[in-house]
Amino acid sequence: MNKFMEVLENFLMPIADKLNNNRYLTALRDGFMIALPLIIFGSIFVVLANLPFLDMLIGEEAYATYQSALGPASAATLSIMGAFVIIGIGTKLTQSYDIEGIYGGVAAFAAFLILTPQTLEGVSGVIPTSILGAEGMFLGIFTAFIAAELYRFFVQKKWTIKMPAGVPDAVSRSFSALIPITLTLSVFLVVRIIFSYTPFDTVQNFIYTIIQEPLTALGSGLPATLVAVLLIQVFWFFGLHGQIIINSVFDPIWYALNDENLQAFQAGSELPNIVTKQFIDTFLVGMGGSGMTLAVVIGIFVIGRSRQLKELGKLGGPPGIFNVNEPIIFGLPIIMNPLALIPWLLAPVVVTFITYFSMATGLVPKPAGIIVPWTTPVGLSGFLATGNAWQGAVLQFFNMAVVFLIWWPFLKILDKSYYESENKGENSQAS
Repeated sequence: MNKFMEVLENFLMPIADKLNNNRYLTALRDGFMIALPLIIFGSIFVVLANLPFLDMLIGEEAYATYQSALGPASAATLSIMGAFVIIGIGTKLTQSYDIEGIYGGVAAFAAFLILTPQTLEGVSGVIPTSILGAEGMFLGIFTAFIAAELYRFFVQKKWTIKMPAGVPDAVSRSFSALIPITLTLSVFLVVRIIFSYTPFDTVQNFIYTIIQEPLTALGSGLPATLVAVLLIQVFWFFGLHGQIIINSVFDPIWYALNDENLQAFQAGSELPNIVTKQFIDTFLVGMGGSGMTLAVVIGIFVIGRSRQLKELGKLGGPPGIFNVNEPIIFGLPIIMNPLALIPWLLAPVVVTFITYFSMATGLVPKPAGIIVPWTTPVGLSGFLATGNAWQGAVLQFFNMAVVFLIWWPFLKILDKSYYESENKGENSQAS
């Protein structure tokens, strides 16, 4: 076991460290965090607009009016979340160079708009909202990276306009950004013109056809999801925040899949994807945090005899209800603990299988694309994420029971070890 752990540590730690400190992955992660409050706002109103049985209570015509009144909340946030993510990434990446970030953010968004189709059903000067959502997500991410780098390059070359002393600071900063933004957007305009002579017409069409569709199909499958889930657990075992590391890579795919489901849900169509952002966040992470450790807390209360586990249960229980599990990860401990390795890796993999096949067979509705706040307790989060379906809550509780059973023998061993150690210490003090 020690040899195995040593090999894992030597192989994974350098990789994880590089990913964790990568400038672009950090900007990607933080860019999504900027958009998160808006995404959650839109998700709340999707839930309110689709309350179960409301159409029966108030009538179909009143229900349609009610949905129409609440519709702009999600249309102005969830449906165009790519726009907020692009601005967030551009801002954060520019800030990482100690340059004022907002200009990098707006330059990234303007560059993205230059590269996107601006016609809809033959009408020019119109940007389809789908482009600002899931469909444009990949192009938006790449554009934000390149635009922020170009803007940073021109600023650091000092190709800026210097205003005389006494000019208001806001005016001075705007003029300083003028030349870097002009040069940056000119590069993207040239790219747009070049692509207009290709069969794809725009970069957006090229990216979506050649890159985004194949990657999204891969990310929506069970094998890629299992690899992602397993890596999250492995990184955490070595003390690295696996959720942040893996989400930095997979979030663009999972959010795109999520948005496809949301559009289908709002249209009353069949949901196309099983694996989405909420598949991960609600049915894996949303059950006590990474590794679904709320079941571990319950196990501690059921079998714990040692003072260490009993105290840990008291400390980890309340935050665990809201999916905060650092007390368990560091207090059990799970990090670098050989006795915790097997259940820590096995339980999420088993639950991923169960959840995937429950949804694939129709036993449980697929995630409806509604972004449920990550602190939402078990049961409620499953209900909301599946479009107010009780089966989602039942699946969560079933998964928790599975995790509990997987951890049971290992918790017994840990508890026995702590209990004997405590008794041995007390006996040695008495003598």
